[in-house]
This record gives sequence, structure tokens and C-alpha cells, in this order.
Amino acid sequence: MSLYAIGDVQGCYDDLQRLIERIQFDPARDHLWFVGDLVNRGPGSLEVLRYIAKLGDSATTVLGNHDLHLLAVAAGIDKIKGGDTFEKVLAAPDRDELLDWLRHRPLMHIDPKSGFSLLHAGLPPQWSITTARQCAAEVESVLRGATAVEFFKHMYGDLPDRWDDKLSGWDRLRFIVNCFTRLRYVDESGRIQLKAKGAPESNQQLLPWFRYGARLSKSHPIVFGHWSTLGLVMEHNVFALDTGCVWGGALTALKLDKKPVPIAVDCPGARKPDVD
Repeated sequence: MSLYAIGDVQGCYDDLQRLIERIQFDPARDHLWFVGDLVNRGPGSLEVLRYIAKLGDSATTVLGNHDLHLLAVAAGIDKIKGGDTFEKVLAAPDRDELLDWLRHRPLMHIDPKSGFSLLHAGLPPQWSITTARQCAAEVESVLRGATAVEFFKHMYGDLPDRWDDKLSGWDRLRFIVNCFTRLRYVDESGRIQLKAKGAPESNQQLLPWFRYGARLSKSHPIVFGHWSTLGLVMEHNVFALDTGCVWGGALTALKLDKKPVPIAVDCPGARKPDVD
């Protein structure tokens, strides 16, 4: 059995199929991890959702910011923005089934066998892996329950910007979801900085979340995506896999082993380069 983690697909179904063929994935034998952002900006969001959902227990995916945006739009809370490409999902006959499947995906997956954890964006310095999983479970419970629509109404915003165990209500849930699906940088005091999006060399006054020296999760290997301007990074016990497929970069799979090996296919790009 082989375990592969795959970077942000963002609706690039044809590129995903080329990568699947390249790694010779066998759903009867192997397992796929997806770092989130399955949908949006690429042309095949509907096909991506159908394909991964059909894989059943052979695939694990966590939620990204674009996946949550789709759910919020479908719930009537957010509006389709310029560049969004999930109209086919919203008009599909199996729309409700696919959206329900997506809504029940986790924010974080921890695999005790391989030792790796999977998430979309990042963790604040103040969280241990145990705290991170507990926080993820709080949001997952709301997303899967009767108050999901109310959650979407309060999900957007950049504050609070620092973790406090005493955070409660929507502020607590918003901070949690921002870390898991939007985080790139923190400042020297450990506050999350959500407006900064470019590559590290363009934000030298800030630290990528995984380079913060006192990060409590640094002893645990973490696979994530979200950050196309960062590209493929394997350092500090983290593995960043968003290599910008939708922007004309590559779609990358990482074979998770004692010495992880990246495997990539070049992508023609469905969109002009951007920082999201």
C-alpha cells in the first residue's frame, strides 16, 4: 500500500487524472490525501468532487477556503465572486449529495500509522497537535449540524488574530477556521496575519507560520497546501504541496514515507497567475 498526499486541485480535473495515472494509483491498494481546495477557478470542480467522493475510503480530504466558500454560497450566505467556477456544481442533479459529502469533510486529519497530519493552511504557534485536533473538531461539529448556516454568517473576518483559550462563540470558531483554511504568516509575537499572501521574500517582516521558533506543533510532520507562491517546501517537519496547478504551475503528489518523494505533472493553467 502507498499513501500519497496531493496539493490543491482547484477544479483541475484533467490535471488530477494525469497525476493519478503518473503515480499508478490503485484504489484497491493505495490511499490518497487531498490538502483541500478541491474546487474553484479550474474548469472541472464538479468532476473533481464526483471523482474524489466516489473513491470512498480510498481517499481523505480536508476542507480548504474555496471549499467553504462553495458551501457558504450554496447556503445562500455568500455570493459567487468574479473568477468562481463552481456554477456547474450548484446546478448539478447530485448537488445536494456532493455538498453534504463536502460539508462532512474534516478540517484536520491525523494518521497515527504514518505519523503525518493533513490540513489546508496552517496552525498558530500556540497550538499543540492535540489542541489543533480538538479545535478542528469544534468547527466540524458545527458544520455537520443544524447551525451550519448560522456559522457561515459569522465565518468571514480577520479577527481575532491571536489564540486565547478563553475565546468563545463565533469569535473562537472564526479564529479556528481562519487558521486551518487561510493562515500563511504570523508576526514576531505569534499573531496571525491574514492579509499577507505573497512569497516569504516579499514579506520579510513576517514569518511563515511553520518557521515560528516556539511553534508547539513543530515536532509533528504536517502536510498542507493553500500557498501557491510558496510552492513545494519540505522543511521544519512540514510539507507544502500547493505548486500552483490552476495558475500554470504543477500538480504535486507526495509519497508519504520515511523519506517523502514528490511527483508532479506540469499544468497548462486555467487562470492567470494570482496569489490565492
